[in-house]
This record gives sequence, C-alpha cells and structure tokens, in this order.
Amino acid sequence: MPAETLTPKNYRPRLIEGRLDTLMKAFGCVEITGARWCGKTWTALSRSASVTKLDEPAEREAATVDPKLALLGERPHLVDEWQEVPTVWDAARRYVDDSGNARGSLLLTGSTSLPADKRKDVRHSGTGRIARLTMRPMALCESGDSTAEVSLRSLLEGEELAPARCSTDVEDIARLCCRGGWPANIGMPDEVALETAGQYVRSALDVNVTEQRRSPEIAEALMRALAVNEGQAATYKTLAKDMAGEGRGVDDDTIASYLDLFGRIHLIEQLHGWEPPMRSKSRVRVKPKRSFVDPSLAAALLHATPSRLLRDTQTLGLLFESLVLRDLRVFLSTYPGLGNGVCYYRDDKGLEVDAIIEYEGRWAGIEVKLSDAKIDEGARSLNRLRDRMSANGAARNAEPVFLAVVVGKGSLAYTRDDGVMVIPATLLGA
Repeated sequence: MPAETLTPKNYRPRLIEGRLDTLMKAFGCVEITGARWCGKTWTALSRSASVTKLDEPAEREAATVDPKLALLGERPHLVDEWQEVPTVWDAARRYVDDSGNARGSLLLTGSTSLPADKRKDVRHSGTGRIARLTMRPMALCESGDSTAEVSLRSLLEGEELAPARCSTDVEDIARLCCRGGWPANIGMPDEVALETAGQYVRSALDVNVTEQRRSPEIAEALMRALAVNEGQAATYKTLAKDMAGEGRGVDDDTIASYLDLFGRIHLIEQLHGWEPPMRSKSRVRVKPKRSFVDPSLAAALLHATPSRLLRDTQTLGLLFESLVLRDLRVFLSTYPGLGNGVCYYRDDKGLEVDAIIEYEGRWAGIEVKLSDAKIDEGARSLNRLRDRMSANGAARNAEPVFLAVVVGKGSLAYTRDDGVMVIPATLLGA
C-alpha cells in the first residue's frame, strides 16, 4: 500500500482485506465485484492512492473517448464502476503489460457483470494480469454482532472447538435479519437501518432493471416470488405462480432472463447441490437453491419487520438460514485456493443438510436451526449424512472434518457426546 491512501473517514475494516492484499502482491490489477452498497469502493479506497469514478458523467465521457484516461493517477489507482465503460478492462490489461506487470498497480470495482451485448467490448480475459475477488455484505463478525470466538477456518483445519459463551435470543436474530449486513447501517438506530434494504430493492428496479429495458413490474413480482421461496429450489412454474397477476403469460425464458439479470447485479446467489466424491453410477441431481445476497432484501420484499417475524418463526428460520449462508460465503471468500465453496445436500432417501463446506479437499456439514431446541434434530441429520458417506466403500475423503449445528437462539458453543458441535451464530468468525 502507498504511504497515504484514500481511506474514508469511519471506514470499518473488512475480512476480505487480507485476501485483497495478497492478490495485489501477486497481480498487476485486482477486480473487486459484488453487490452494490456492500463496501467495495471503500475497501478499494483503503488500498488506493488515486481514483477515477466512472459513475460520474464527466469521467465516464472521457473514458469512453479514450479508456486510458480512466487509468491516470498515482498507483495504486482505483477505477470505480469500471463496467460503465467496458473498454476499460482491456486498457487495464494493456496498462499492466506496459508497466512490466508491476504488482498492485490497479484496482477495479464493479457491481454489475457485463450483459452479453457488451461482452464483445472485452477482447481479453485478463488472465495473468487481473485477479478477481468477490465481496458481499458484512458478516456478523464484521458488523460487530458476533464475537468471532469460533474460527471456521480453524475448525476446517481440524482444531477442536473451544467452549465459549454468548447470549442471543430470537428477538436478536429477527433484528439482524432485517437490518442486514450493509456498512451504512453501522451505528444507526433500527428505524433508520430498516429502510436500507427497501431502498436497495427500489434502486435495483429503478436503475438496473430500467437500464436493461426490462419491466420493473415483472422484476418486482419475481423478486417477491423469490422472497417467498427464499433458500428454496423453486421451479420456474412455482415462481410464475407466486408472481400472482404479473406471472400470467410469463414463460420460462423470460423468468430465466430476469434471474440472469438478478445474478449479474449480485442481487441473488445460487446454492448448488453437493456431489460427494463417489464412484457410484447413480448420483442424485438436485436443483440449485436461490437466496438473496443478504436476508434483509427478502425481508423487505415480504414487508417483514422484526416484530412480524417473531409471529412467523418459519419465515424467520428461512431468513436466518440465509444469514448464516451469507456469513459462510464471506468467510470462504477470504481463504486461498481453488475449490473452496458451500453447497447443500439432498438425496433420494429424503436426507437434507443445509450446508456442506468444501475446503482444500476436505468437507464439513452444517445444519442451521433458529433455536437450540432443534439441536437434536439437526444432529440426527448430520450423523445420518456421516454414516451414509462412510458406508460407501468407493468414497474418497468420506469422513467430515467436523459436523456442526449453527443456532440463532443459543448461549454456548460446545461439542456434544456424538461429536456434533453446537455453535451460536453470534460466536462464529472467519
């Protein structure tokens, strides 16, 4: 980093910073992509000595005429919202080449992946010059709502769970699901913070959807249908049905095109089914689940408030599962190596496990329960999964490195007699 950076006042450090620093030492340029308002620009500014903001008309016009103008400035130089002028990508690649591949020269941030009609403006993949890093809204430990006493990475590396205490109730979880992981909400009272997600949805409809010449009415109806089916493997038919009036006459291709748009603007993420490393000829194929990048978006679309969720614990449980998955993805994005990720498990015998974490060739299983009253139920599913994997003689890495039930309402992190760990979400960290 330069001696002086453009770090914004009151900037709160993020877990992704360590990974960003490593990539800046290895590559000439790093692209940080992810949802709007999740803090990409502020984190990039904390590592930058100069910046070009392409969401400003004058800067965008100049870069459109000559994309090299967007790259002028003291290194490391940040180009914010680079996708506004797609030709900046190839200019950045050439800049890195011309500098002798000087490490950490450029940073790019973008909240939208390029649509097919603009990908033609990018002629080079950036391989070897531009590294990619995905950023998400804050995990609980980043916003100060988790003590991070239990390190996921330590557990994945085989360390034992050290007992730890906290005090979290269902009211806390409802509040955290509705506030979300938006950096702008830090320190804000609930009545202010609860406005953020709704405004995010409105901005996506007014800006992203309109710019793509799509129908805001159809987009909003589909968003609401996704919220109703948060974290579920809903079919296009189900989504169309749950779109109510706006779903009439909407075919599969239309729904697919809108889902593609929601993915490109990092509004939703898919959770794919886990395929265990077996040589079995019959392998269960499961459809991906879809969830919003932050549970507060689903809550806003459902008009859910903390008090309303306390009267609908089934919906609260789904939002809490989405919150935990968000945090797991945040943690995994800070780890090095390929093949790290989170999936879910479902088989033809009716067994389902909420999250399977893969890390450096190992795996771990996690069940998510809103209350510690459901721990036994989660542990039974996890032990059934372990037995099923161990029973297959052709399996590789059959034994999980750990199994855990992550709970919302809970007071203690500990290991049960059957080996299953119990971890309150407000104790979990990277």
